[in-house]
Amino acid sequence: MIKAEKIHKSFGPLQVLKGIDLEVRKGEIVSIVGPSGAGKTTLLMIMGTLEKADSGRIYIDNHELSSLGEKKLSDFRNRNIGFVFQFHQLLPEFTALENVMIPALIGHAKHVEAEARAKDLLCMMGLSERITHKPAELSGGEKQRVAVARALINDPLVVFADEPSGSLDSDNKEELHQLFFELRDKLDQTFIIVTHDQQLASITDRTIHMIDGQIVDQ
Repeated sequence: MIKAEKIHKSFGPLQVLKGIDLEVRKGEIVSIVGPSGAGKTTLLMIMGTLEKADSGRIYIDNHELSSLGEKKLSDFRNRNIGFVFQFHQLLPEFTALENVMIPALIGHAKHVEAEARAKDLLCMMGLSERITHKPAELSGGEKQRVAVARALINDPLVVFADEPSGSLDSDNKEELHQLFFELRDKLDQTFIIVTHDQQLASITDRTIHMIDGQIVDQ
């Protein structure tokens, strides 16, 4: 369902990715691990269309994305890709409900439909009593579950997560990790997760090991 072919990326003289080939099936939970500087986040950003590769191709659901212009690529990203970041990236002036609705409204969903979908997702996350709270009123674990709901609002083909549990304590980490598997079972959701957390990597369907811009084991 997701395919990266011969992905190369450099920043100035530094070669960060050196010909990455990777395939991920629908409904798979894949972790990407390796030392700092291995190129994990760069690969994630390229597969998620937030960065451009110097060469190579990315396919999602048989769409070859390098051929799309900026507007079509942005629309594709909004409809088909969700993101979860280490520090959740919620907008502080909006409630949990409003934060989750934003990608749907950007995608021109009707307000009433976006609100209903956002409420359903927040209930699924165990946050039905927190939907009117702003990020400053939420715990770290609650904020990250809001971020997961936001990533799912447009029913994406894939969710890319960059160190999603990196800022959480042990209990909240375990809850978040379990949530990914519950969402895969309920929604057939695909996750690609960059992580330094060995406990998370050990329970994913497949672990991709990267060193010096190359995949060394999967």
